[in-house]
Amino acid sequence: MYYIVETNKSFEQAAADLEAAVKRHGFGVLHVHDLGSSLRSKGIAFDNDCKIFEVCNPGQAAKVLSIDMRLNMALPCRISVFTEQGKTKLGLIKPMQMLVALSQDAALIDVAKEVEAKIMQMVDEAKCVIGL
Repeated sequence: MYYIVETNKSFEQAAADLEAAVKRHGFGVLHVHDLGSSLRSKGIAFDNDCKIFEVCNPGQAAKVLSIDMRLNMALPCRISVFTEQGKTKLGLIKPMQMLVALSQDAALIDVAKEVEAKIMQMVDEAKCVIGL
């Protein structure tokens, strides 16, 4: 259900490259939650970094909502850039498995497959070292 990749990039570089990949694929970044900084600002000892990107393609979101309005609670898609044991990682919960678990409408499968393929491609592009 998860798709997580490790990169040799720094946390900040991976986050910047993810944002660029999202835009290249016709999605928008609605918001970025800097969870690591938020926790530390509340006095919580948290050693890792974690940014959660809320991303959306309006056309795909409209298709999902026209099929099952309840799925508004599963939108937008989220992609995380985080550190764990000194390694930078990018990850997401696969949209297809999540949406199919939440709605039994067969029409969702095609939309979810398309979105999942795009989002995984974004993550893979952000993972790679530029020029390789």
